[in-house]
Amino acid sequence: MTQRSLFDHEPDPWELDALGDTLVASVVLPEEPFGPFDYRVPDRLRGQVAAGHRVRVPLGKANRLVVGYCVRLGPPGGHAGRLKDVHSAVDPEPLAGPAILRLTEWMADYYLCRWGQVLEAVIPAGVRAQAGTRQLTYLDVPTEVAARLSRLELPPKQLHALRTLLGSPQPLTPPELAERAQCTQAPISQLRRKGLIRATVRRTMDGRAEPPAERLPHLQLNDQQQAALDSILAALRSGQHSTLLLHGITGSGKTEVYIQAIDQVVRDGRQAIVLVPEISLTPQTRQRFRSRFDHVAVLHSMLTGPERHWHWQRIAQGEVQVVVGARSAVFAPVPRLGLIVLDEEHDASFKQDKLPRYHARDVALQRARLESIPLLLGSATPSLESWHQAGQGEYRLLSLPQRVENRPLPDVAALDLRTEYRSRASRGAVSRPLHRAIEQALRDDGQVILLLNRRGFSTSIQCPACGHVVNCPDCDIALTHHAEGDKAVCHYCDYQTRVPERCPECRFDGIRFSGLGTQKLEREIQRRFPQVPSLRVDSDTMRRPGSHEEALARFRRGEIKILLGTQMIAKGLDFPNVTLVGVVNADTALHLPDFRASERTFQLVTQVAGRTGRGEKGGRVLVQTFSPEHPAIQAALRHDYLRFAAQELPVRQRHGYPPVSAMIRIIARGPRERAVEQFAELMGQRLRDALASAAPDHRLLGPAPAPVAKLRRRYRFHMLLIGPRIAALQQAVRSVSGQLPTDDEIQWVADVDPLDMQ
Repeated sequence: MTQRSLFDHEPDPWELDALGDTLVASVVLPEEPFGPFDYRVPDRLRGQVAAGHRVRVPLGKANRLVVGYCVRLGPPGGHAGRLKDVHSAVDPEPLAGPAILRLTEWMADYYLCRWGQVLEAVIPAGVRAQAGTRQLTYLDVPTEVAARLSRLELPPKQLHALRTLLGSPQPLTPPELAERAQCTQAPISQLRRKGLIRATVRRTMDGRAEPPAERLPHLQLNDQQQAALDSILAALRSGQHSTLLLHGITGSGKTEVYIQAIDQVVRDGRQAIVLVPEISLTPQTRQRFRSRFDHVAVLHSMLTGPERHWHWQRIAQGEVQVVVGARSAVFAPVPRLGLIVLDEEHDASFKQDKLPRYHARDVALQRARLESIPLLLGSATPSLESWHQAGQGEYRLLSLPQRVENRPLPDVAALDLRTEYRSRASRGAVSRPLHRAIEQALRDDGQVILLLNRRGFSTSIQCPACGHVVNCPDCDIALTHHAEGDKAVCHYCDYQTRVPERCPECRFDGIRFSGLGTQKLEREIQRRFPQVPSLRVDSDTMRRPGSHEEALARFRRGEIKILLGTQMIAKGLDFPNVTLVGVVNADTALHLPDFRASERTFQLVTQVAGRTGRGEKGGRVLVQTFSPEHPAIQAALRHDYLRFAAQELPVRQRHGYPPVSAMIRIIARGPRERAVEQFAELMGQRLRDALASAAPDHRLLGPAPAPVAKLRRRYRFHMLLIGPRIAALQQAVRSVSGQLPTDDEIQWVADVDPLDMQ
């Protein structure tokens, strides 16, 4: 709905004749009503408003001023004579260039959300707030004053100050002018009052230059790396879009291939974006690129507002050769983009879990298409979506099947926890074989990584007398015991309370803590190896800015011998002295109600196994599991991605799940369970009707209670739309969305290409 539809009559002919060269801005808003709305650009704002600018515009009968994004600028439509004027421009420069505007328009359409919402999410808050800048007054001499300088009769100090300013190649602040003219502020103020000096107020960013890194030469590529690089360089030279999937086993040297490809991009006067999945990978990746390139920027969620704004400005001004960052870095305002790289492209953290629910891999693909450049995806365990696309010929597959310097892959063995449990020899997290292996690794002066993909101390608090489980009052989730502070925490809504001393139901005082988290594992390791320095890395310990970088640096220097933590330590990190990796429980995600559970387990075990055997000492991996015979575990033990994909894809085909089909998940939520259920049933029936008439080969599963049936005091029902064409599913949702009854208590969201089924 546009503003011009608010008027119920056509303008008179003389109104149209009077329009002349009227300029109209199409504006979208980040909140309801979203627009787009059309506004006339008054003459006083010509040159100050362009597509990509934020503008203040009057809204509604009260003409309330709101901030929106100008997305188009052009000639008027039929009702331009009735349009309101843009009030003002918010920013001196557009925050979104043409490429980002095209990309965000596609995102709004594909992910079934509003363009203004996408722009608000894509442009960082620190950039919108101009964080880290200060407002300064700059002085210069108007041309007409300079022309009559010789005829001016001024006191000597004023005349000297005026001539000093006129001789400066750029405007000066009042303190700068006073210092150069060797005078006080009084003569300068007099010149300003007489109109002989012009003052301009603008915001300036403080400098934050990083110290230069030691430059390193390129490494010598082996034949497989060189073949992959040659294919990438050919794609770069073509001047057209192509997507390349680099499947390289762990330790095969994928990063060096990225670097040498980007080196060619930089030599051609262009820039590159490198996306990595975890914040913990960003410092290491940034350092590798800073040792090869002069100008590297970093973007991720741990940056402060001023830091993000500083990097953003450098990128937009073309000062940066390589942008390294997490998923949001795909929106970096790179003016001469030549290549996008997604490292560990399979990783679930590339998917945003709030609006707009985009996947960085798919957004990168669309941006690369729009800008006619290559997209390079890399992984030792590619997502089945990308593998399927390569099999269909949509992506070009490149392979690195051997490790650098022909180093062998580590030996991987499964430890059957059922045997350990039956023997009753140990009730700890670390089995006897794993304990002995840790001792041996430490005796050989190696380092150890232990993976447990659950944080906290105990994963549930239960009464053995009546069976009551202590749940979050706002979510249908068991609270996790955190030993630090002796508190119980909900990992979904962050609700916290003291651990109960007695059962809240029956008052039994022998309440039991069961399950295993990283805190409990840390305590056990400290008890078993009291003289060995260890460190826990999870989202509870790595909250302070720079803490990831500091922790990994200590491990790299050998100050820490045992590194334990969640999946944050499982991917991409390169530590040559790691000789043992232990997967404490490989089953944490294996049996979840999610068709991707096997894929995630295979990827996690394979990735963490790749952290060892990278140095001269070699390495080994021990995987503790209650399901050693599971196909995903068996394939991971053999580092055999081809075997896993060959087993898993037919299962997906048989059940009609991605990647052989498209999927949209709808989640409805509200405070009253029955009302949410009725709404979901109504929406489900209308979606079925829409699919039956327009796309009968598509189907809808549900609605049913979500696996997490209550979250943050909201009951949740979900349904899955599945079919061969994503466009048909999207159209069904669009057609139904306007027909649903409005209820302020009930919200629903559409998750296109969902990864999280909880």
